[in-house]
Amino acid sequence: MAEGRFSTFDPAVLDRLAGLSLVARTVVEGFMSGHHRSPHAGSSVEFSQYREYVPGDELKRIDWKVFARSDRLVVKEFIEETNLALHLLVDASESMAYGSLDWTKFDYARWCAAALGQLTLMQRDTVGLVLFDDQHKKRVSPGNGAPQQKAIIDLLEGATADGPTGIGKVLNWLGTRLSRRGIVAVFSDFFDDPEQIVGGLRRLKFAGHEPILFQILDPQELRFDFGNQIKLEGLEAAGALRVDAKAIRAEYLAEIERHNDALAREASSLNIDIVRIDTSQPLDAVLSTYLAHRSSRVRGGRR
Repeated sequence: MAEGRFSTFDPAVLDRLAGLSLVARTVVEGFMSGHHRSPHAGSSVEFSQYREYVPGDELKRIDWKVFARSDRLVVKEFIEETNLALHLLVDASESMAYGSLDWTKFDYARWCAAALGQLTLMQRDTVGLVLFDDQHKKRVSPGNGAPQQKAIIDLLEGATADGPTGIGKVLNWLGTRLSRRGIVAVFSDFFDDPEQIVGGLRRLKFAGHEPILFQILDPQELRFDFGNQIKLEGLEAAGALRVDAKAIRAEYLAEIERHNDALAREASSLNIDIVRIDTSQPLDAVLSTYLAHRSSRVRGGRR
């Protein structure tokens, strides 16, 4: 799936993703239900409980059948059903432009975001999109229906990965600006200071959102099995450097492991899912595995 073919979005992958509807039926209890239960009383949808009438309650909410049987005034309370809001955040900084395969990390990130967005819209839920580097670049406000799907695909298709990285800064900024609470799916390599990233995640959690981190890495960033002398072209104005790949491989692998472990530890401390993805993995397999895992956890009573 090379860049420039995004508009077709690999029909074979979409066909396989369609099978996720079986997973989505079980996730109705949680992740992509379209019927998330709100903690506040709603107007009609599902009966919750009776409570004693107090002056000021609407008379139409009194259950007169109960009054006729027991001479007690009680009011019906209901649980409001609200649609899921999924906020897609896609890192469009220059580090995402790297790719040792026929596609880059950014390509994979936007395919993944488009797939989750489509699955959510198919369930008549609400989806929004933000592209960012060290600041918000472009945005599709949350919405639903076919026009929303087209707006999201059009923005992703025309996007490029450039600019400096500032994930923590952007998450902090968004934490005060996403007006509708929901799931915030972040697609990035997360090559930024873990402490700053965690600060932004805390802001999102404090605002009532549920972040999910999709860490997208190229196979060579995980293996670093280049030959002897290589020229490293630094992204984000870092310059170029000629190095002996074999001589620095152990140190490099130790450093990236430290970074990834620190990010995973901090996410775990906030009860935030982090899904590490190698861009050589089939997209549908990655998503179905995560959704099935999450569905099982939700059925077990855990988020």
